[in-house]
Amino acid sequence: MSRYDASTIEPKWQAAWDEAGTFAATRDPAKPKFYVLEMFPYPSGRIHIGHVRNYTMGDVVARYKKSSGFSVLHPMGWDAFGMPAENAAMATGGHPKDWTYNNIAEMKSQMKPMGWSLDWTREFATCDPEYYGQQQALFIDFLEKDLVYRKNAVVNWDPVDMTVLANEQVIDGKGWRSGAEVERRELTQWFFKISDFSEELLEAIDTLKDWPEKVRLMQANWIGKSQGLRFAFERTDGGAPIEVYTTRPDTLMGASFVGISPDHPLAKELEAADPKVAEFCATARKGGTTAEAIETAEKLGYDTGLRVKHPLDPNWELPVWIANFILMDYGTGAIFACPAHDQRDLDFCRKYDLPVIDTFFALNDPKPVEGEAFVPPKSDKVKWVDHFAGLDEATGEEAIAATIDYAEKQGWGKGHTQYRLRDWGLSRQRYWGCPIPVVHCGDCGVVPEKKENLPIELPYDVSFDVPGNPLDRHPTWRDCACPSCGKPAKRETDTMDTFVDSSWYFARFTAPRATTPTVAEDADYWMNVDQYIGGIEHAILHLLYSRFFARAMHICGHLPEKSKEPFNALFTQGMVTHAIYQTRDAEGRAVYHFPEDVEVSESGATLKATGEAVEVIPSAKMSKSKKNVVDPLEIIAQYGADTARWFVMSDSPPERDVEWTASGAEGASKHLARVYRIAAEIAEATGTGEGDEDLLREMHKTIKAVTDGIEGFAFNTSIAKLYGFTNTLSKSKAGAETKKTAMRVMAQLMAPMTPHLAEEVWAMLGGEGLVAEAEWPVADEAMLVEDTVTMPIQVNGKRRDEITVPKDMDKAEVEKLALDTDGVKRALDGNAPKKVIVVPGRIVNVVA
Repeated sequence: MSRYDASTIEPKWQAAWDEAGTFAATRDPAKPKFYVLEMFPYPSGRIHIGHVRNYTMGDVVARYKKSSGFSVLHPMGWDAFGMPAENAAMATGGHPKDWTYNNIAEMKSQMKPMGWSLDWTREFATCDPEYYGQQQALFIDFLEKDLVYRKNAVVNWDPVDMTVLANEQVIDGKGWRSGAEVERRELTQWFFKISDFSEELLEAIDTLKDWPEKVRLMQANWIGKSQGLRFAFERTDGGAPIEVYTTRPDTLMGASFVGISPDHPLAKELEAADPKVAEFCATARKGGTTAEAIETAEKLGYDTGLRVKHPLDPNWELPVWIANFILMDYGTGAIFACPAHDQRDLDFCRKYDLPVIDTFFALNDPKPVEGEAFVPPKSDKVKWVDHFAGLDEATGEEAIAATIDYAEKQGWGKGHTQYRLRDWGLSRQRYWGCPIPVVHCGDCGVVPEKKENLPIELPYDVSFDVPGNPLDRHPTWRDCACPSCGKPAKRETDTMDTFVDSSWYFARFTAPRATTPTVAEDADYWMNVDQYIGGIEHAILHLLYSRFFARAMHICGHLPEKSKEPFNALFTQGMVTHAIYQTRDAEGRAVYHFPEDVEVSESGATLKATGEAVEVIPSAKMSKSKKNVVDPLEIIAQYGADTARWFVMSDSPPERDVEWTASGAEGASKHLARVYRIAAEIAEATGTGEGDEDLLREMHKTIKAVTDGIEGFAFNTSIAKLYGFTNTLSKSKAGAETKKTAMRVMAQLMAPMTPHLAEEVWAMLGGEGLVAEAEWPVADEAMLVEDTVTMPIQVNGKRRDEITVPKDMDKAEVEKLALDTDGVKRALDGNAPKKVIVVPGRIVNVVA
C-alpha cells in the first residue's frame, strides 16, 4: 500500500484546480452569491503561520459555500503603498516599486502551495496605476460632492525626514525612523469629511449584528458621542470671549483656571506679540498629537496674565493659561479646569500651585481631595456642595442635565452634542503613495485633474538621497499645465494616506479590471462582503474608514444603497503563538534562537549545535526579532500544506490564540496519514459486513456536526467530530460499499480544511470529478433520531453498569433490566434496593 506523499499529491491537485478554473468567480444571477474576504496583506516579503491561519479560515468558508451551491468570490490583493518601501529604498539604494513588486512575487510564491481557493485572476496591488488611477477618480468625485476639502491643520512633523507622520508612527514623541523629536506643526492638508457622518456611523453600529461586540464597542468609543455644554468666559480686558465645551458642566463651581491649546487663535495672537509666549508654545508643540501622547507627556503651562469672569459670579476671576495637554481639534480648543474631579487638571494645579475646589463628596465620606482626584462614575449618587442648580444628593448624570437646563434658562450656555471623531487627514509628504489628483494654478486656484488624464502616475526617476518628499524636487513631474486654463501650474506633491487604499479595495474586487471604480451590475451582485476576516488591530480605523468610504461611494453612484455598510459579518481571529527560545551571553543579555535550531525533549530544550541548555518562554506572540517565527514553507516541505491547515484549525476556537508546536504538527501529520491509509484499505475492500446502518447513522451525525461547526465559525469542533468519525470508520465492520460511501463523505467534509488529501481520497474512492466541485452532503434528519439510548446505572452515587434500551421503554421495564445487570447485582450483594429512580433517557439511580 502506498503512503501519503504530500510533496507529490498537493502540487498535482493545485494544477488540476488551476486547469479547471475551479475558483474563478462567476457572476451567475441563477445562483446565490457569497463573498468571503480576508484583510489583504502588506507585501513585506515573507508570509508567516499567522497568515496561514487567517487565510485558511476564509478558505474553509469559501470552499464550503462553493460546495453548497453558491457563486463564491474569494479574492486576493496587496496593500502595497507606504513608508516601509521608502525606508527599504533608503537603506539599500533600491527603488520602492522594485522592492514592493519583488516582495509580492515572493509572497505569492509562498501562498500558492497552501492550496487556498483564491481567484488569482482578480489580483491587484494598490500601487498598480490601474488601481490608484481609479482611486484618484474617486477623490475627484468626492471633491465634487463636497466630501473632501483642504484646510490648515496641526500635524506630527518629523524635522529630519521632513514629512508628516501618522499618529502610529510617533513613538515616545519621536519619529519612528529618524528618532527625531516630533513637532506639532500647522500645514495645509486635505481632509475627508468623515465627521459629517458621525451620528449615522454610530447609529448603524446597532445593525452590525454579526460583528464581535468588542469591535462594535471600540467603534462607538472612537466616534465618541457626548452631551455637554457650550458657553463663553468673558475676558476682563474686553477681548474676544473664550468659548469652551465641557462634558462636566456640573463641576463649574470647582473651576480653577481656563486653559487654551498652544494652537488656539488667542495663543497665536499672544505669541506673535510676546517672545516668551512664542518660546513656550514652540516647546509645547513638541511631541505627538494624539490624546494618548499628550496625556502621558509632562504637563506644561504658561500664565498669560489674562483673566476671565466666572459666568455664575462676575466678581470671581479665573486666570487664563496655555497648556500643552489641550487639543485644538476637540471641542473649542479651550477648557475650564476642575482639578478636584479630573486627575490631569489636579496634576497641573499641584505643579503650578493653583486652587483645588471640591464640588461634591462621596455620600458617606466628605473628605477633600488630596493625592488623587475624586472621579466616581456619573451614575453614582454624590453629595453636592452649594450647587447653583439647587442640588443636594444627585448623580453626575442628573447634575449634568440640571446644569445644562439651568444655563439655557439663564441664557449663558447651550446644550451641545459633540463627537470625538475628527475629519480624516489624508495628506502625506512622501513619494510611495497615491498622488492626490489636483493642480495648483496661480489664476484658478486648486483645480482637479481631468479624469481622462488619470492615472497621474508616480515618476520612477526619483532619489532618496535628500530627506523629504522627492516629488517636491521633480520639476518635470511637478510642473504641468492647469487643466482649466492651460497656464503653467504645479501638481499637488502630497500623496494619500495608505488607509485610503484599503478603504475601498473590497469594492474594487467586484470588477478589478474596470475603467471606472466599480461596475454597477458587478457591485450590485457581489456586494456586500458576506464574511470579512482579519485582526483585531484593524478594529477601529480601517473598518471605520471603510464604512465612511462605502457611504461616500454610494453618494457618488459607485455602490448600491445596501452597501453603505459593506461588511455583513466580521470575524477577528486569534494569533498563532510560539515558544521563545533564548540563552544568555556573557553580559546576561538574551540571545534568541530559531525553533529549528533547538532540540526539545521531556528533559528540556538544548541547542542542537552545542547542547547548551535553552530557556523556554511558552506561548509568546511571534516576532522576527525574537526568532520565534514559523516559516510555512518549511512546514510544507516537512509535512505538507494540509498538515499546517489542519493544525491551525484544530487546536482551539478560531477567535483564540493557538500555539504552534512541533509535536502538534507531528500529530496532525500522523492523523492525515492515517486517514489516507484507512481510505486506501476501504478502496480495496469487497464484500458485505454488519453494522451498515450504524455507520450510516454516524456518517449523518458527522455531516450535521461538521456543517454546524463551519457555519458557526467553530472549525475546531468540526475537526473534533472528524477525528471521531475516523475512529468509527477504522473500527467499522460494515460492508465495502457502505464504507466507501462513508469515506467519500469523509473526503467531502475534510475538503475545506485539507483539500489536497480530500481530492486524493475522493479520486481513490471513485468520486466523480473534483471534490472541490462536488455538492456538499446533507444530513438525513431521520438518521439523526436515536431509536435507542444508553443509560448509566448508579448505585449509591457510583456508576456500576449501563444498559441500552429503546427510547420509549416503560420505566418499570427499564428498572427491571437495570436490576438484572451484573454490576448492580454485585453492588447489592443479594440485598433488595431501598429505592430505584429512573430518569427517562438519562440515568438509573439505585439506592441500596
